[in-house]
Amino acid sequence: MIADTAGVSLGPTAALVLVFLAYRFILHPILLSPLAHIPNAHWSSPLSRLWILNTRWTGRENRIRHALHRKLGPVIRLGPNELSISDINSVRTVYKGRFDKSTWYSVFDNYGAPCMFSTRGAAEHSARKRLISNVYSKSYIQSSLAALAQAAAILHDRLLPLLEESVSEAQIPHGIDLFSIYMAATMDFISAYIFGLGGGTDFLRNKGYRDHFLEMYKARNDYGFYDQELPAVTRFCRRLGIPFCPKWVDSANRELEDWCRRRCDNVAAKVSSASGLSTKLDTSDEPVVWRALVGGLEKEAKTNGSTSILYPTALSNIRPSIASELLDHILAGQETAGLTLSYLSWRLSKSLSLQAELRSELRTLNPNLKTNNKPNSRQMPDPKELANLPLLHALIMETLRLHAPIPGAQPRQTPDSGCQIGRYQVPGGSRIAATAYSLHRDEDVFPDSEKWDHTRWLVEGEDDEEEERKKRQRQFWAFSSGGRMCVGSNFAMHEMKLMICAIYSNYTSHIVDDSGMDQQSDGYTGRPAHERLFLRFEKVE
Repeated sequence: MIADTAGVSLGPTAALVLVFLAYRFILHPILLSPLAHIPNAHWSSPLSRLWILNTRWTGRENRIRHALHRKLGPVIRLGPNELSISDINSVRTVYKGRFDKSTWYSVFDNYGAPCMFSTRGAAEHSARKRLISNVYSKSYIQSSLAALAQAAAILHDRLLPLLEESVSEAQIPHGIDLFSIYMAATMDFISAYIFGLGGGTDFLRNKGYRDHFLEMYKARNDYGFYDQELPAVTRFCRRLGIPFCPKWVDSANRELEDWCRRRCDNVAAKVSSASGLSTKLDTSDEPVVWRALVGGLEKEAKTNGSTSILYPTALSNIRPSIASELLDHILAGQETAGLTLSYLSWRLSKSLSLQAELRSELRTLNPNLKTNNKPNSRQMPDPKELANLPLLHALIMETLRLHAPIPGAQPRQTPDSGCQIGRYQVPGGSRIAATAYSLHRDEDVFPDSEKWDHTRWLVEGEDDEEEERKKRQRQFWAFSSGGRMCVGSNFAMHEMKLMICAIYSNYTSHIVDDSGMDQQSDGYTGRPAHERLFLRFEKVE
């Protein structure tokens, strides 16, 4: 055989393979895919995920996506099969329709079992949500004697004494780290509602374990990239003994899971010793969420058994399913409310006049949380009156808007049959997501959007103003939207209002050190760069 001196000739099979590869990975994604008509975030977006993966890895995703939407429009292509949306009509299509979650959410599984948040299918999610949605409803929380007793104990026995101690002369020069205190308080609130006051945490009075816990959670929070974005590669490398995450991250996750499982076991033993699930405990020790979840699963198992949509993911092995669900509630419930409160106190601490205006409103409550001249008083405001305070509500809404604790993408998967997004036809199986970061910075809805301005949410009564407020409300996305929006949103608003009411009814706050409070974490969650906020408190009459 004589060699071809002009080069190596290709056989017909090799040539066909090259043609197929060129069509599959170059010609089709660039020119022929239905997504080819959508503006590209980067020139390489039709060909590879490398650009968007690098953007996520380097912590620049939310800001870059927002800038691209402002330049290219409400629908952009991030990768060969991935889209970003930023208009409320597309958001309604995706998040109010039957768009399932993808394997991206499997990182939120615990004990190898899915929770409601990580469940992929809409039908199974709805079945899980029905088990507990009642105890997270606004009306239930406002009328719950257990929630009221737990809040009274946390505020009067833990939070307010801690702040009172901080106003001593020894503490005045350097203040106290309110970020850490808020993270402690929100953990005490959510764990008490889940497990009962005695079965929950006491982070406010146990700083040592609180700091240890926050470090464990930070490890869990900071190392999800590989499992979420490159799951197949990550699993393969683990089998080869090449883990992408440090071993101490796995150790932290195991310790968090053991910590939650012990609480589940302890409350189960307490209820069992009290003669069964229907037996009521002391009001503050009532495990509201645990009881609803366990009772719901037991009823589902008895009624539907193996025909239930929750079988086998939840019903075949109930114990880890319970622990997985409740660990997710604890971690999410602590972080999101704690971050919001930290940013709100930071903003309030820049304006004594705004604090005074808020204090005047808070003291209109009867009873209120002003502690002066009321020794040993444990009075609590009426939850419905507290919820309807306009200035307090506006302050929290604006903080959630500009400093959303979860500003990042909430991915969904388009239905197999495809769908219409704006003027584009999108094939099935595409990854598509919106971000609170972009929705909350739409200048048509929130003019001067980078400015923290609580008056956006105050209504003067004029028709034009009311219509603008409704427009802002529709665009508000701190808790996501649709059937899979945050189930704990009402509890979060309630506990945040109680804590702000307790603090600013009695104290003024002043910034001592707020370095690193800018929201530097530009990913799924939005934490301050240094995760600390030192404030000085002064008692007011």
